Amino acid sequence: MGSIHFESRSNEWGTPQALFDKLNSEFDFTLDPCATDENAKCKRHFTVKDNGLAKSWEGERVFMNPPYGRQIRHWIKKAFEEKGATVVCLIPARTDTRYWHDYCMQADEIRLIKVRLKFGDSKNSAPFPSAIVIFKERTGSSIFRSVNS
Repeated sequence: MGSIHFESRSNEWGTPQALFDKLNSEFDFTLDPCATDENAKCKRHFTVKDNGLAKSWEGERVFMNPPYGRQIRHWIKKAFEEKGATVVCLIPARTDTRYWHDYCMQADEIRLIKVRLKFGDSKNSAPFPSAIVIFKERTGSSIFRSVNS
């Protein structure tokens, strides 16, 4: 099942620590379902071998920076459908994709990031804009706002 988690090395985008710290202070994350043992942001995490898509996230406060390849839609669908969990997703702001319209537009909150993030040890900014998409108990409406990283 590894191909669903990480299609290639280029799909792994290490989360900027300052951004994670800011979000963690707000949400107090308990699970990172898309991690390696080396880059996990939470003590409890799932690796490719664990297959986070097949595990329950119920009762967790989840930080999810999924692989950014074609399989991202599976992770966004899981975040949208997972019951009893708050899931905070760091994803590309790809508003022209089907998964964005099927799932992200039904999120409780979307935070657009004003700057292009620098992932991992990269010296350059990402070639795409990013967003924080938050799924929690449905309130019936979405909130859009811009944030600085």
